[in-house]
Amino acid sequence: MAEAVVVSSAPSIAQHVNRDRLFYSGMAVAMALVAFAGFARTYYLPMLGSGQPTTFGGFAVSPLVHLHGLLFTGWVLLFITQTALVATRRVRVHQRLGIAGAALAASMIVAGVSLAIAAAAAGMAPPGVEPLTFLAIPLGDMVLFAALVGSALWQRRNREAHKRLMLLAYVSLLAAPVARLPGVLPLGPFGFFGLAFVFIVLGVAYDVWSRRRVHPVYIWGGLALVLSVPLRLILSGTAAWQAFAAFLTS
Repeated sequence: MAEAVVVSSAPSIAQHVNRDRLFYSGMAVAMALVAFAGFARTYYLPMLGSGQPTTFGGFAVSPLVHLHGLLFTGWVLLFITQTALVATRRVRVHQRLGIAGAALAASMIVAGVSLAIAAAAAGMAPPGVEPLTFLAIPLGDMVLFAALVGSALWQRRNREAHKRLMLLAYVSLLAAPVARLPGVLPLGPFGFFGLAFVFIVLGVAYDVWSRRRVHPVYIWGGLALVLSVPLRLILSGTAAWQAFAAFLTS
């Protein structure tokens, strides 16, 4: 009697791994291009030429802004490097470099919080927005980035959770460059955050296509990012926030 042969139609583990390498490497490059495009006109291109880098409102940049730019540029390059190392199966190097990534993330949080407070104290904010009100946006970004990177480090042995948490941590930083793209800032917070969150949608769509389900990290992590926008807008208009922001900037 001929034995029945059962052939699974599900993609093999090797197929998943290869597809993931391509997807996350592509996402790293795409997000890097968005970050560069957002800051190109006001920061990167003037730095490469003879112009003067500026911030929102046309303020000249300070040494703290340059430190912030250096650290966040380092993060963009490190993310590309880390995804490339995984794509080329150099996982050990990826893990060792992760120590430097943790130190870089911690430095970014300190610099990001310091710059947000200093900028608000100096009256720097998008046109038409009160600096103390706007402070809720960058500080919220830093809180979310810290939470997501911390969770990714905690879950570093869980490859599926780790890479999605790191992707979401990166997305939490993208509203700033997206807001600086031509024509985006007038759309308001829901516009530039919504465009940044397209990368969450791409992650979810890839999960559905490749696994036929959405990983829990995208559900709770993505939901936290999305809900943080209206929550920050509501909080920023309260008397309690205004008092807290005034205390931070005094």
